[in-house]
Amino acid sequence: MTQQPFSQPQASRPGQMTAVMRAVAATGPKVLRIGVVQSGRVVEERIIKQRTHVTVGPNEKSMFVVASTAIPPSFRLFELIDADYHLNFLDGMTGRVALPTGIADLSMLKGQARRTPQGAFQLKLSEDSRGKLVVGDTTFLFQFVAPPPMQPKPQLPVAVMRGATSIDWTTTMIAALSFLLHFLGIGSLYSDWLDPVINEDANLASLVDSVRSLPPPPVVEQQQERDRSAKDSDQKQESQKSGSTQKAAAAAAAGKMSSRQVAALTKELDSLQMATIGALSAQSPATADVLKGGEVATSALDEAAKTGAGVSSGMGDLRIGPGGGALRPGAAGGGLGDIGGRGLSEGNRKGEAQKVSGPKGNANVGGAAVSGGDVANASRVVAGMRAGFRNCFNRELAQNPDAQGKVDLSIKVGPGGEVQNVTAVASGSLGSAIECVKARARSAQFDPPSGGSAVIKVPVTFVKQ
Repeated sequence: MTQQPFSQPQASRPGQMTAVMRAVAATGPKVLRIGVVQSGRVVEERIIKQRTHVTVGPNEKSMFVVASTAIPPSFRLFELIDADYHLNFLDGMTGRVALPTGIADLSMLKGQARRTPQGAFQLKLSEDSRGKLVVGDTTFLFQFVAPPPMQPKPQLPVAVMRGATSIDWTTTMIAALSFLLHFLGIGSLYSDWLDPVINEDANLASLVDSVRSLPPPPVVEQQQERDRSAKDSDQKQESQKSGSTQKAAAAAAAGKMSSRQVAALTKELDSLQMATIGALSAQSPATADVLKGGEVATSALDEAAKTGAGVSSGMGDLRIGPGGGALRPGAAGGGLGDIGGRGLSEGNRKGEAQKVSGPKGNANVGGAAVSGGDVANASRVVAGMRAGFRNCFNRELAQNPDAQGKVDLSIKVGPGGEVQNVTAVASGSLGSAIECVKARARSAQFDPPSGGSAVIKVPVTFVKQ
């Protein structure tokens, strides 16, 4: 029988040899594949690629966190000794394990298991072992599988790695020439190469002719005449407002009166003027309004205060007393100086706004009762929420001034210290303040509980101050 020569298999496609070499490199000791089952469904599945210890327990540093007090905080369920995995189980654990000798319950394997110093039963596993372990409400399914192949290192495509040596120069030159032609066409459109030649001399002559044909400007009125007429009208008005004082001075200048006579005549004229104003104020409300506005000359009022002429004592809106004397603003006495002090009584004053504030509330937070685990900063965090509770109550008081009552909060804290749920039992009339208080409690952040989770009960009493 003729023996066929040995021929090396040819690769059917590029990269086949690389895949074979990768598969050979992936061979080695099997690794653990663990699935976590809770409430009848798989919640987590993990392949332990690095052969190491597998820990379970309520401590957050464990590989699998289990909220159970029947096991230590970090218990080595699968312990790697030398190159072999060993199963550690306690008295409270149940399950079945498939060994080379057959399938047996954990209770039957206690006799052939080794006892560790921590009080656990230790059983050596082989790469063909598989089984199920029940720890509290959590079930662990395990088996040994081949390690997954290593992911290849990402690399750039070959076309990119080749660089500029693979540039299609024909296409590149065509594109460059096309861009050049487009830019030349756009430049010609916006340039003045194609604009017609302009005869500047002819344009200048037509411009001069158009200027000559413009109509003459309108005649400007004489501004000086209008200014003079306005000045004359102002002088006329000032002469009419001069009053009795100017008349007295003119009479003194015409008759050459002495200074004493001029002063006596001026005083008499001022008294007569105030008497006329007083008589008119008793009959005409308009004159009284003028006096209220303070449009009477102060010199005339001073003279009236000295003589008391034309003004009734203690009557009218001015409330001028009979004392007389010169006008001294702010001075006490019976004259014009105490006008400001004789205003409206305290009960009749108007226009003084007084700000009335609504009721204010306070939130009394009782001691925090922690159950299910220990939270280090529970009291401090609960005390920090007091200001938020008080703000919720004050907003409710702005809507309902009769609001008051009590809320018993139950805050559930997760393994990381986050608030998972908040329930409230309220009494009294608090309205929307209950939801506001619950929202403030949900935003709190506690330290991680020592038992994996905890429940904090906080009583809050709302009272009006």
